[in-house]
Amino acid sequence: MLRALLLGLALAVPLSSAAVPAVGVAQSAGHAYVGGIPDLPLMPGLQELPDSGLVFDKPGGRIVEAFAQGSMTPEAVAAFYEETLPQLGWRHEGRGAYLREGERLELGVGREAGRTTVHFRLFPQ
Repeated sequence: MLRALLLGLALAVPLSSAAVPAVGVAQSAGHAYVGGIPDLPLMPGLQELPDSGLVFDKPGGRIVEAFAQGSMTPEAVAAFYEETLPQLGWRHEGRGAYLREGERLELGVGREAGRTTVHFRLFPQ
């Protein structure tokens, strides 16, 4: 009897774990995130500028700067993040500024030569 129970458990465990998708894969499939800020989505249509940012982790918190560009309007970028960030726990604190769990996120958005540039800054509050 014990042997049959152990055999049943041995077969059930691999089957049940195979049926559950890996959380990290499901959450990141098809979505881009801002480099250095793994839970900050990169607006569709924006492309991060390589070698333009920095990540500095210190005892008091992390400091991250990243830049991205796209052809959408600055207003579209602002609207995207105003809608998206509160769903991720960020509290809107004014134009382009958000707070969450002791961190401040600032978004600087500008347009030049038909391209919109977004400057992401994350630092301890």
